[in-house]
Amino acid sequence: MSSVPPPLAAPPSRFELYLKLIRFDRPIGTLLLLWPTLWGLWIANAGAPTVTVLLVFVAGTLLMRSAGCAINDVADRDFDAHVARTAERPLAAKRIRTREAVFIACVLALLALVLVIAFLNTLTLQLSFAAAFLAASYPFTKRFFAMPQAYLGIAFGFGIPMAFAASNNEVSALAWWLLAANVLWTIAYDTEYAMVDRDDDLKIGIKTSAILFGRFDVAAIMVCYFGSLIILLGIGKSLGLSWPYWLGLAAASAIALYHYNLIRTRERERCFRAFLHNNWFGAAVFAGLLAHYSLA
Repeated sequence: MSSVPPPLAAPPSRFELYLKLIRFDRPIGTLLLLWPTLWGLWIANAGAPTVTVLLVFVAGTLLMRSAGCAINDVADRDFDAHVARTAERPLAAKRIRTREAVFIACVLALLALVLVIAFLNTLTLQLSFAAAFLAASYPFTKRFFAMPQAYLGIAFGFGIPMAFAASNNEVSALAWWLLAANVLWTIAYDTEYAMVDRDDDLKIGIKTSAILFGRFDVAAIMVCYFGSLIILLGIGKSLGLSWPYWLGLAAASAIALYHYNLIRTRERERCFRAFLHNNWFGAAVFAGLLAHYSLA
């Protein structure tokens, strides 16, 4: 008795390809962008941001992360085809055209701009142009800058000064210290991410912190985690934050130590797990802030 072969899976629709382009199925990037933005909003507003400002920043984070993914794939479309992890991205696999990705990125960025114009102040609008430039230019830094992860940290953390500007119509020194903490955290987690692709990146000439740090990669990651936590501790001391915040930092420290256990053998799968797990580092810091202000 002959068996009937299973039907072939239908090819993904254009809409499904667009969702894959903006990493809708991979929310980790949005979360890593959202946590520092929420840190900034809660500190700038002493734990009580307005609903309007909160919703605008959450929506703007999602829109700009999605736009950034599309621009990243436009910039890296020729490289991605040679990296095992990224070869099936829609642009690298030539399932959509470059102009489609550029159009999607522009539409998403314009929607984010409309939100800023409609609901936030002039200073925040001015900073939004700097944020857009950082997001659009980051993918190209991998061609010439030895540590693009530091540039990414500024781009991913620029919601912090914007949050202070939207809330107080000024950007205090505290905002820049919080941004510095985010830059160090970003170098840590994105180096873990870069360790996954290090062999492919060496072949195609992409620059990353994993390549720059070489055999000191694990040590450098832990130094960055430590530096980020020290800055966050200093911020807490300067603001007089209470025990829930310290508990959040303790949890974040434990998470960083867990990441050391994952990455110390430099196995690709374990490094990727550590990268994904950084969502909980950001969440732990925010949970401490949220609990402090809720109990104050």
